[in-house]
Amino acid sequence: MIRRLVPALAVLALLAPPAHAQKKEYERLQLQIANMQGQIIALQRSVEDAVSELKRLNQNLAGQGELLRRNVEDTRLQGESTQAALRDVVDGLGEVTEALRALRVSGPGLAPPMPGDAGETTADGGDGATPSTAGAAAPPPRELYSEAYADFARGNFDLAVQGFETYLEYYPETEFSDNAQYWIGECYYGQGRFDEAVDAWNKLLRDFASSDKVPDARVKKGMALERLGRRSQALLEYRYVLDRYPNSPAARIAREKLNPQS
Repeated sequence: MIRRLVPALAVLALLAPPAHAQKKEYERLQLQIANMQGQIIALQRSVEDAVSELKRLNQNLAGQGELLRRNVEDTRLQGESTQAALRDVVDGLGEVTEALRALRVSGPGLAPPMPGDAGETTADGGDGATPSTAGAAAPPPRELYSEAYADFARGNFDLAVQGFETYLEYYPETEFSDNAQYWIGECYYGQGRFDEAVDAWNKLLRDFASSDKVPDARVKKGMALERLGRRSQALLEYRYVLDRYPNSPAARIAREKLNPQS
């Protein structure tokens, strides 16, 4: 019996080391798997952190883009507001200049007459302007023009037209005759009587071709033509002003009319 057990024990002794080695290998593999699982979890967390950071950066970028867009829009609106304010200042300056010119013919002592003014007082106390209506009692040119312009400034267009036409009847060739004709057109334009405004400015262009009111008359004629639906004719007026009077305030308006902002 003992003889039989000895070989068996010998076999078991020979088999024991491989079984132990397999256990060690199994444990080693489990440890490697655990380490790899830990690395995978760490990588997943890193990816999640990177995605979160990317989302945050995208949100910041979107916010900065929106802020930039708002800044650009604010700058554009500010520029448009500044341009509008500048137009108002230029228009107001024109009105003030015209009012000052009117004061020069409104009576003695209000403003010194310009050299060569048609209404300049002569040595004998006359007005220096010869009425065109012989034998009629001519109203003083200063008073006549000043009252007509005052009516225009108050929006009393009918009275203003009547006053300017009376001025032209008595004083057709004074320094302010072209102005009177121009303001007749403005009165009609203010009333929405665009055909009559065009006729008034055409008369100015015909009778006072060298007047400094020609650029204004042409650009306003173009605006009246547009109101009448005659844009192609209006464009000709705007281009004429740009070509002949490129540095005038009227040219600025003409340029805006030719290139309206969308």
